[in-house]
Amino acid sequence: MLIIDDDPDFLALTARILVELGVDTAWTAANATQGLAAALRSRPDAVLVDIGLPDRNGIDLAYELAELAWRPRIVLTSSDSDAILALDPRDGRPDLPFLGKEELGSDTLVRALLDR
Repeated sequence: MLIIDDDPDFLALTARILVELGVDTAWTAANATQGLAAALRSRPDAVLVDIGLPDRNGIDLAYELAELAWRPRIVLTSSDSDAILALDPRDGRPDLPFLGKEELGSDTLVRALLDR
């Protein structure tokens, strides 16, 4: 499992929640560049991607990650519930699930990342 977010408190909290919910390993990255490198290095089954990253649009990164050879499960997140409106279903790309950061305190997170 990989979490890509520029908020260090969110990274730590989400990693802790995932481990408490039974995820073996939770890697973290603070920006898109680090996230892509971590994904290529660790080959996670699932990636949680913040839409608002400092060095790149998180939606574009999410689609790039979704196209990796092992096809990890990608879930977008944001503290702004309207951020999902930036996804454009007309562009021919597949729908990516979205989970608001306020929804992360339960097994909703694991279900979103592990359900295919």
